[in-house]
Amino acid sequence: MSLKEIFTYGFVMMMGASSFGQANILNAEKPEDIGKKSEAQALIDEEDEPLEYGYVGDRDILWSKGTWEIIDLDERVNFPLYYPIDTNNIGANRRSLYDVLVRAIKQGKIENIYADSYFTEKRTLKDIKATLSKIDTTDLGIEQYNAGEQVDPQFIDRRDLGSADIAEYHIRGIWYFDKRLAELKYRLLGIAPVAPDVNFIDSGQTDLVELFWVWYPDAREVLHEAKVFTGNNTSQVVSFDHLLNSRRFDGVIYKEDNVQGDREIDEYIADNAFMQLLESQRIKEQIRNFEQDMWSY
Repeated sequence: MSLKEIFTYGFVMMMGASSFGQANILNAEKPEDIGKKSEAQALIDEEDEPLEYGYVGDRDILWSKGTWEIIDLDERVNFPLYYPIDTNNIGANRRSLYDVLVRAIKQGKIENIYADSYFTEKRTLKDIKATLSKIDTTDLGIEQYNAGEQVDPQFIDRRDLGSADIAEYHIRGIWYFDKRLAELKYRLLGIAPVAPDVNFIDSGQTDLVELFWVWYPDAREVLHEAKVFTGNNTSQVVSFDHLLNSRRFDGVIYKEDNVQGDREIDEYIADNAFMQLLESQRIKEQIRNFEQDMWSY
């Protein structure tokens, strides 16, 4: 992509973000007019598409390393992926990453969902329903059922996982050195929301489970349409796709490609969170230094 194309794409992104953040709010004569876009804004939105990945030939990859990372949603820098968690009093255009993913899966816009980060076992919406929600019957409901009566809805408890329950995200990506461009680059391959097991979430259990894995290239269109508020300027927002591809988050590596079957860091450094963090930083620095070492003579 030429420099002119890059600047053009950036300008379109900024224009699209501005129209999203303050669509007609200054020109609205009544509240109903807020969000109604002009013809120019609508045209920009129609032409606004996710930036296509360039083709990378296998021969162009001089070196690569796969990594798995944890995005902790307790960290302030990662808040844009977590909030908003209460959408009752907020516009429909503001949703958390979890809500965007689940809604797209239910609508059939994201079809490539899997049970693990190696994308070997494909799942459907029906398969993951038991992971996202639980339905339980109270003792009075069981008595009605045993008596051959229809169970009253008030005796059926339903618990759905929401945005507030998501504790972190796991992502899988690959760092590679493109010898044709002489540049170290990153490609995101998959993302998974992580939360407590819905069957034990109200019992105080804190063990986290991966709900499902999404093949990221399949979700780019959806994540590009969903905008995220990232700072104190409401007129400048970006898409989830832009935020994730530009790595505007803080992630901690918990696994890398290795000869021991891609074992996780906590498997060979046990019961020592500080040393695990140092090992994660060592792996990250090793990846970063590869590009710098290419220019050492």
